[in-house]
Amino acid sequence: MKKSYFHRVTAQTPTRFWINNVTREEADTAIEAGAVGCTQNPSYVYKMLTHEQEQAYAYGKLDAILAEESDDELAQEILQQQLVGEVAKHFLPLYEQSSGRYGYVSVQGNPFREDVDNIVRNARMNREAGPNIMAKVPVTEDGLKAIEILIAEGVPINATEVMGVRQAMDVCDIYDTVAGKMKNPPPVYFSHITGIYDEYLQSYVQERGIEISDDAMWQAGMVIARKVHRLTKERGSAVGFIGGGVRGLHHFTEMVGAECSITINWKGTADKLIEQDGPVIDRFHTPVSESVLDELLERVEDFARGWMINGLQPHEYEDFGPVVLFRTSFENNWGQARELIAARRAAT
Repeated sequence: MKKSYFHRVTAQTPTRFWINNVTREEADTAIEAGAVGCTQNPSYVYKMLTHEQEQAYAYGKLDAILAEESDDELAQEILQQQLVGEVAKHFLPLYEQSSGRYGYVSVQGNPFREDVDNIVRNARMNREAGPNIMAKVPVTEDGLKAIEILIAEGVPINATEVMGVRQAMDVCDIYDTVAGKMKNPPPVYFSHITGIYDEYLQSYVQERGIEISDDAMWQAGMVIARKVHRLTKERGSAVGFIGGGVRGLHHFTEMVGAECSITINWKGTADKLIEQDGPVIDRFHTPVSESVLDELLERVEDFARGWMINGLQPHEYEDFGPVVLFRTSFENNWGQARELIAARRAAT
């Protein structure tokens, strides 16, 4: 019998499939389809409180939390921990069978509290939900400090909101320094948010009236992803690569062949790739055209800032356009969930 698409990707390449922001049912379906990991982000609580199948379950947990916790913000963090912890249970057999190689569920906490102390506090709290919980930390100036602390504590890390090359190299620098002093360092990944970067750059050139070919714009995020992947391998760092922020099927298919994991949503991406059942082709190692790279570097400043090894500095990460775009979506959904929680408290 012919294997499904993701099973064939796994069999033929070093590329792995992770699922993003899933319900409990989607988690089981994704695991059956070949998913070996999961990412949950700050939008997750809002998704669960408004999801037709999960709403009653999520509100049941919320009601119990509100009976004990008077602070709505903390109540939301606890709710996220409990909801993600339930999903982590679905991935736990995979984690145990692989001796901790697969089966992680990474979770990023409150996007309005991303100073060092709160990142570390939230990561420690979420880790209490299960051994396969991985702390998802934004690569900002404060986030890098938190990553250093958490690695030393043995906390698995998914360093997220990576857009530029410098951000990824900073994560590798920290890991190589801290892990080099440890007997059993935790697994650490960085997530290059390729799709969001592409989305941002499309708006960037449109708003500024920049004339540039569709070919160059279609490849922009992937061009940087290829460089990040290459530099990580050249330095021999053990930090893993995750591709994320998928906005089109090509953000998965163009990465096939890379030694990486790619995190995608179930609806609209994973299900479509399974339905299409296309051929497994290594597209990631196709050389980038010099003319495409020149065009992007000459005409799109925020591409060049991401591409150049020192195009960004740590104090600039938090305010870099694509990072702001990504974080804003999380802040919006976190804020909407907070309004639902406040309304629930008022009604009970």
